[in-house]
Amino acid sequence: MSTPSFSRRDTLKWLTGTVAAGTAGGAALGAPNETEIAPPSWPARHPIHDPNFMVKTVFPWQKLMTEAELATTKALADLILPKDDQGPAASEVGAHDFINEWISAPYDKNVADCEVIRGGLGWLNTESFKRFGKHFEELAATQQTQIVDDICHPDKSRPELKTGTVFFKEFRQLALSGYYTHSSTWKHLGYVGNISVGGPYPGVPVEIIKRLGLEDVA
Repeated sequence: MSTPSFSRRDTLKWLTGTVAAGTAGGAALGAPNETEIAPPSWPARHPIHDPNFMVKTVFPWQKLMTEAELATTKALADLILPKDDQGPAASEVGAHDFINEWISAPYDKNVADCEVIRGGLGWLNTESFKRFGKHFEELAATQQTQIVDDICHPDKSRPELKTGTVFFKEFRQLALSGYYTHSSTWKHLGYVGNISVGGPYPGVPVEIIKRLGLEDVA
């Protein structure tokens, strides 16, 4: 991962933070005649772009998605991960916010994903208008499914739908990542969490031992 380059504004922001730290006994600035600022003494966190998780109310970068893009993102995420008896819909756990946060980050991988996702959202709505005369989020679930069915299998997708196919593959992965990192969705995975076991430890279930072929291991 490469470090994002500094703009003039970034440098001023870094300088302001360094002066404040220096006042409290932190990093020193370069000599008056030097043109470069001395590197900070705490290299673990990028002074501008990386989040300060100790301050939860401050977010380090601007979210890029428009309201229209978020609406389309919510609709597609819910189509992929709808509400059922095993868990909530994707939008209920903020999968769309996760995707927005991810593609807004200033790192190389995230910037590349941003181009795919935002470009793909535009493609999706263009395709929706071509077929049904409405935005994707305004379509019936059956209409949305018709479009998605044409782009969800890369080996079966028509060449003219390649943009949509590349987009959907990336979008689905991000939606799943946002969804299954929320505790309310773990039931889908059969994960029960860190729970206590009453009485003596029962040992590894027999079906697991058989599946691993460890019946004869002492």
